[in-house]
Amino acid sequence: MTAISAARAHLAQGPAQDDVFLSDVLEGLSRPDKSLPCKYFYDAEGSALFDAICTLDEYYPTRTETALLQARADEIAGLAGRGATLVELGSGSSVKVRILLDALDAPAMYVPVDISRDHLIAAAARLAGDYPAVTVVPVAADYVRGFALPRGAAPERTMAFFPGSTIGNFRPAEAMTFLDTLGRRLGAGARLLIGVDLRKDPAVLEAAYDDARGVTAAFNMNLLARINRELDGTFDLDRFAHMARYDTARGRIEMHLRSLDDQTAHVAGHPIRFARGETIHTENSYKYSVSGFRRLAARAGWRTERSWTDENRLFSLHWMVRHG
Repeated sequence: MTAISAARAHLAQGPAQDDVFLSDVLEGLSRPDKSLPCKYFYDAEGSALFDAICTLDEYYPTRTETALLQARADEIAGLAGRGATLVELGSGSSVKVRILLDALDAPAMYVPVDISRDHLIAAAARLAGDYPAVTVVPVAADYVRGFALPRGAAPERTMAFFPGSTIGNFRPAEAMTFLDTLGRRLGAGARLLIGVDLRKDPAVLEAAYDDARGVTAAFNMNLLARINRELDGTFDLDRFAHMARYDTARGRIEMHLRSLDDQTAHVAGHPIRFARGETIHTENSYKYSVSGFRRLAARAGWRTERSWTDENRLFSLHWMVRHG
């Protein structure tokens, strides 16, 4: 905390997460089709593994979105205007946002919002040291459940940044609800820069979520390891396997953990039974067309003013304004 304070940053506390982790896990694993919320991937170990995923040859989204941000940074800065407050949802290591901070005209405040508190504080401290003119206000919160913006964040100067195509983790109806709620929270006139992955060859998608080195498999498996560490779980990780598949009809990648045997694991003393081949559904990642996503955002109260794609149409960025 000392490093952040010295750099004139402040820690804002979002809603407590520990009290809901156990109930979310037990609820998800009690369903006939077992599932776990993907937000729980991101403890310190999971966040580090995701950072490693972003460097993989197969994982095109990070390098493609980064190149798009670099190519369009000056245009984005012009749209944002002087003295912007930049709010990043799911900030992680706060790497891509540096491209924007370098381009923006005298940004006043950076508000990284992330569920992984320790990872958030470390990343915020590094960024605050590198950008001493920017007030850094890290918010430890689940941005889906809600968070409070710091004082001084006027809607017309606020720019939300939601990179990485994390919007794809929501089902389309949930994505629309989330975007509407976000717009109401930020206020009329707020701006949103959002990354959206595009539909493409299923082989390219499946390789991105099941890499040859097994880093994504370790990331998926860490969810069970986290339950073991934090919720007195008894999962035997050697008796589960990572699985990623593309559902063409729904336009989404699904990640699962597949049980290799008939077995019983415990979570905080509660038995969870698995049949051989049964899976835990851990993540969806929906893919969109540019026009399809623009229509969804419009129904959620956002007007798209700019859309950009790379030359291979792998990924897209959208600049949107809240109109209500």
